[in-house]
Amino acid sequence: MARRLGRWAAGTVPRVVWLPEALSDILRLNDFLAGKSPQAARNAVLFIQAAAHQLESFPEIGKPLGDGRRELFAAFGAGAYVLRYRLEESDQPVVIRVWHTREWREN
Repeated sequence: MARRLGRWAAGTVPRVVWLPEALSDILRLNDFLAGKSPQAARNAVLFIQAAAHQLESFPEIGKPLGDGRRELFAAFGAGAYVLRYRLEESDQPVVIRVWHTREWREN
C-alpha cells in the first residue's frame, strides 16, 4: 500500500505553479530586505518557498476566500507572509500573489 501524503500517494503530489506576478512579488520582497540585510532577504525567500512547498501535500491548508482563492499565512519576523493561491481542478496549487502583512496594500 502506498504511503499517503495529504490526499495523494507518494510520487504523485502536484507541484506548485507560480504566476509571474507572484515571482515579481518575491523579487520585490527580496530587494526590500537585501538593502537592510542580505541574510534576512535569503531567509525570507527560503521561508516563502518552504511555505509554498506545504501546499504540495496540503493544498487546502490556506484560508478560503469564498471565490476559489485561498490565503496561506506563514508567520515570519514581526508579521507574516501571505501566499494567495488557487487550486486547479487537479488540486495543483497556483500561487497568485505574495506579500508581507506589514506592507501597505490597496484593496
